[in-house]
Amino acid sequence: MADMKILGTDKAAIRLMPDNTARQAFLEERQDAALVAEWLPLRANLTVIENIALVPQFHQNVPYRRATEIGWALLELAGYAEAGTKRDPDLTRQERFVTKLARAILQSPPIIVVDRPALQLPDIRYPLFLDDLLAALAGEYARCCIVDYEWNEHLYARPNSDTSA
Repeated sequence: MADMKILGTDKAAIRLMPDNTARQAFLEERQDAALVAEWLPLRANLTVIENIALVPQFHQNVPYRRATEIGWALLELAGYAEAGTKRDPDLTRQERFVTKLARAILQSPPIIVVDRPALQLPDIRYPLFLDDLLAALAGEYARCCIVDYEWNEHLYARPNSDTSA
């Protein structure tokens, strides 16, 4: 398994796995992590901001108004405030990912784990998207680990840069 840094921030790294067994073992060891994964759904009947606000409401008993203010601030930092009033069926894959990441951030975990971003962002150059997004939100989370497979290492390569940790 290799670790690589994300260029936009020192708080995020990529963990490349040789196979699914290693990936699953890594995820199982991270019981204290907040997970961002393709298989974790949003509430389709709620807007993006309502999906995000659920986390501080549930975990810290934050009143709805304050929880939505916190959510709007995260969306603004990420550059996705325009998605706040949309519901899941109308979201782009990027908007859906940002919503899931915002929910993970608001759980205040010691680490956020992004599991196989290609499943969540198949139509874009996701390493660049993740660089920009995690750099924009770097002040909002402690650490982030992107879990991908070794055969995708070339997708994270940057010309004229040292990505090794």
